[in-house]
Amino acid sequence: MANWTERRQHGQEPPYIPLGKLKFRIPGIHYRWEWADYLQGLIMCAVCLSIIPVLQDTLGMPFEVALAIVILNGFLYLWHSLFGDPVVPGWVTPAIPLLIAYCSAFPAGPERMHALIAFELTLGLWCIFLGATGLAQRVINLIPRAIKAGVILGAGVAAIQLIFKEGGRFYSMPITISVCALVALFMMYNPLFRRWSTDHPLFRKISNLGILPAIIAAIIIAPLVGEAPFNMEWGFSKPDFVALWTDWVPWGTLGWPPLALFFKSFPMVLAAYIVIFGDAVQAQGIIRDADPIRPDEPVDYNPDRAHIIVGARNSLMSILGPDISMCGPIWAAMTVVTYERWKKGRDSMDSIFGGVGSFRWGTFTGYWLMPIVTVTKPILPAALSLTMIIQGFVSVYIGAREAKSLKDLGIAGIVAGILVSKGAAWAFGAGVIACLVLYGADFFKGDTQSGPLWADDLKSKKVCEESA
Repeated sequence: MANWTERRQHGQEPPYIPLGKLKFRIPGIHYRWEWADYLQGLIMCAVCLSIIPVLQDTLGMPFEVALAIVILNGFLYLWHSLFGDPVVPGWVTPAIPLLIAYCSAFPAGPERMHALIAFELTLGLWCIFLGATGLAQRVINLIPRAIKAGVILGAGVAAIQLIFKEGGRFYSMPITISVCALVALFMMYNPLFRRWSTDHPLFRKISNLGILPAIIAAIIIAPLVGEAPFNMEWGFSKPDFVALWTDWVPWGTLGWPPLALFFKSFPMVLAAYIVIFGDAVQAQGIIRDADPIRPDEPVDYNPDRAHIIVGARNSLMSILGPDISMCGPIWAAMTVVTYERWKKGRDSMDSIFGGVGSFRWGTFTGYWLMPIVTVTKPILPAALSLTMIIQGFVSVYIGAREAKSLKDLGIAGIVAGILVSKGAAWAFGAGVIACLVLYGADFFKGDTQSGPLWADDLKSKKVCEESA
């Protein structure tokens, strides 16, 4: 076993212990610890804690039980860097509103918990199967683009609806949420701020913090406008694992879900899997863009490995701490931030595993620190709202671009509307029927007569440029 102090040769991966498709690496032994990423993780754990209000509202969990679930999920986040997946993992964020709606269709109490457990275990086993067999790409190709676009669009609309519907979280902290959402969107997508971050080192550092500045703004603004108190306590947090493992898991007093719920959950599993697969493709794109800049460290991203780890995490969480946030393959914003620092060279970050691993060790530490938990607890609804608004923005334009033609987009709109109002089973059924009626024998190919959806826009732009 090589120590990280024995510097790896140019063009070589960090050392590892082979475990089939997995590559086991221990921090401080197989790669260098990165304090900058660890400290950033300490603060960014506030985003992970923001799922607690959802667990409380949807499942009726006490705060301490929900905190125990966040900590369990945080421990499983560490598995990605431990087993060779070079990303910062996160939630299956676009599917959270869909899963909330799915679970809310069942009576509160044991039935709702059984529905969540059956769904998450089925999703986990499905991902393990696809990762172990390498069938992920084939399965996703069997779903028409119009339906995939509709699921992503619907997830985006559902994310916005979750915040702004009557009685939604927006109305509990309207000023804080509005200001912080505008700050985050400005920093992430405004061309003026992008130009500032290119020209000025200070703005570049701020842009690399993702949505952290917006969360810090929420901590400051909420007490100033009277929407939340400021509170800080010292010591360590007190998650209630005893209550969790007594009353909220299938091997406790709750019992196992009936078999019928596993079959009933499959349309929702398929909807969530479309998001997971899209996240895996996004991870490949991020790594592919960054890889040429650091020829000293080839980054091995294996979608099968990612599927196996994601599947194992969801399966374990369904048994040890059922979680509405689910276990996804990537936290895109923080993965981009980490790779941006990795691009700066070995002095900045020796190995990408040091960055992604140290960051997630930072978030895991943060869950246990009472000052961080108590400071962020009052603004958790704002942190969740911020995450959902950004996710809705991104999902809508990604879903629209997934469509190949205007016919695809029309079908996608139908699928999205039904998905939000009636659920995944109805949405998939309507999407299949619509594709059969419009495309017939070209069901899997889609619209073969039209060009790309954005071709007319590009053509018009070219004409305008030539006229100018």
